[in-house]
Amino acid sequence: MNHFKQVVRFTVLLLMATPLFAYKEIVVDLSEQMAYAIEDGFVAFEGRVSSGVMGRDTPPGEYRILQKKRYHKSNLWPKPKGGAKMNYMLRLSNTGIAMHLGHVPKKGPASHGCIRMKNGFAQRMFKWARVGIPVYVEGDALDYVHFRNWVRDGSYAGDYGTIDYHD
Repeated sequence: MNHFKQVVRFTVLLLMATPLFAYKEIVVDLSEQMAYAIEDGFVAFEGRVSSGVMGRDTPPGEYRILQKKRYHKSNLWPKPKGGAKMNYMLRLSNTGIAMHLGHVPKKGPASHGCIRMKNGFAQRMFKWARVGIPVYVEGDALDYVHFRNWVRDGSYAGDYGTIDYHD
């Protein structure tokens, strides 16, 4: 066998053994109101989100991106006929849970159950994510609200310790 055929066979074998895509997943931490784009085990980028308010909580769980849609209008909100813009939509369930561009207030949870992403972050996530990648929604949005109130009330300020270091 000549050298050229050997090089071609080796190259084909190498390509077959090399993954064509990086392993990607999204982790949404409701306790932090943050979403993380993870690629091959490393955080590629992150951004603040706003999940569902109490009574319309974003359900934790394991999802997969079922659909990507650049321009989308809700068929649920506002009631009764829908029509709310949900651009850069990444559908997580067929029961109304998605990640999409929306208002992300500093106060935390504010949606009807979806995961809202800020302008810039939503576009980046939409471009980066593929249909089928796993999305892990974990934590509890109430943890975020309690922590925010704790900091705001001053309970957090001054709560520190000192370490005496001696040679």
